[in-house]
Amino acid sequence: MSPADTVRFRPNQAILVAAIVAFIGALPLATARWWLLWVLLIPLAVAVWAWRSGTEADPRELRLRALAGQRRIAWDRVAELTADGRGRAIVRLDDGERLVLPAVRAADLPRLIAATGQELPDNTR
Repeated sequence: MSPADTVRFRPNQAILVAAIVAFIGALPLATARWWLLWVLLIPLAVAVWAWRSGTEADPRELRLRALAGQRRIAWDRVAELTADGRGRAIVRLDDGERLVLPAVRAADLPRLIAATGQELPDNTR
């Protein structure tokens, strides 16, 4: 599978910039006392989450990435792709489990489905 076949959805990278600014802003507080160093972990965790999390799709599978892990789902396990009331994309698996797709909005569903190599009916575009 070539990288060109993969569709990637990531959170807005402004979150990463905000986490870096928060890290720099927290330095004076964290270095004032040794027991305040833990304050730096919060913007660091947000930065790693913003850099790492998201959804990737190719003709073989979906990959859901989070702060500390990833889940691969073969397309034959997907029973339904839909959106919830808040505009987030939801996948329902063949066993009934429902998962929110990180960084995928309802408007992104046609692009996600196109990554499977299948065509959408004309009335859904």
